[in-house]
Amino acid sequence: MRAVKVLERILITIPIMLGVATIVFLFMRLTPGDPVDIMMGEAGFVSEGEIENLRREFHLDKPLWQQWLLFVGGALRGNLGNSYTQKQPVAALIAERLPATVELALGALLFALIIAVPIGILSAVKQYSLIDRLSMAGAFVGISLPAFWLGIMAILIFSVKLKWLPVAGRIDYQAGLKVITGFYVLDSLLTGNTQALVSSLKHLVLPSASLGAAMAAIVARVLRSSMVEVLRQDYITLARAKGQHEFWVVMRHALRNALIPTVTVVGLQTGVLLGGNMIVETVFGWPGLGRLAVSAIYARDFPLVQGVVMVYAFTYVAANLLVDILYTYLNPKITF
Repeated sequence: MRAVKVLERILITIPIMLGVATIVFLFMRLTPGDPVDIMMGEAGFVSEGEIENLRREFHLDKPLWQQWLLFVGGALRGNLGNSYTQKQPVAALIAERLPATVELALGALLFALIIAVPIGILSAVKQYSLIDRLSMAGAFVGISLPAFWLGIMAILIFSVKLKWLPVAGRIDYQAGLKVITGFYVLDSLLTGNTQALVSSLKHLVLPSASLGAAMAAIVARVLRSSMVEVLRQDYITLARAKGQHEFWVVMRHALRNALIPTVTVVGLQTGVLLGGNMIVETVFGWPGLGRLAVSAIYARDFPLVQGVVMVYAFTYVAANLLVDILYTYLNPKITF
């Protein structure tokens, strides 16, 4: 029964992805600026014939509905087209940059959970104490600070002034890493390259912290609120009356039931980490999908922007599906 429900949810994603594809297609065409004019302006003097040939090559001479059919038909076959500016398949460009974005998102997620979970639990257990008030005040500040400002401040403090961490990039050139999967931390472990491992981790710290700070603040506040409510339930009082140690009452009984709303937030925020990291990648010179999308938008590279947005949309859909599945394990009473 559960497998059938999962299949139904997967099938629902088809019209969602089709809607996303249509919206991004139309919005890119409505955005001021013609990709051919931008490219020809950079090339200098060109003839009208060259412009028409280029428009024909990009199918921009066709009616809008035919362009949409070409895009959707190609996407259904796994062909996202070729980039106008880089003259390469969009799928190949995305595959090249995707490991960097995923690695950054995982680093931010790990940073957020390491900070948020202990703070959320401790604040709930010590409700209205000085620890609780300071933690929630810090969480409020974390939500309020924009990621790009936090990233710039981190660079000025830890890179420029203290010189503890690198300013930009993913790894030092002299590390000599042999790339296997595209995930530099994992590749460093697989190849036993300690220098590359240290370098990749150092490059990962600042962008991960800048990207994950807001998520840590949100998760900490949500977990604290859930834990406070759960700790007031009768079964918690019963567990304490049975003489169970307070640590196990909190971790074994309270935390599991408090995780349901927290998992929802984590799932949604994971999609944000993967899809909303354009500014952080730009600030830290991180060669991921975010920087690729920004450069493609400036160049009006329609196929590349459409492909990246489709990947982002699929990430959100997949994250929500995983959250729904995880619900049934945290609380078997919950069904799809």
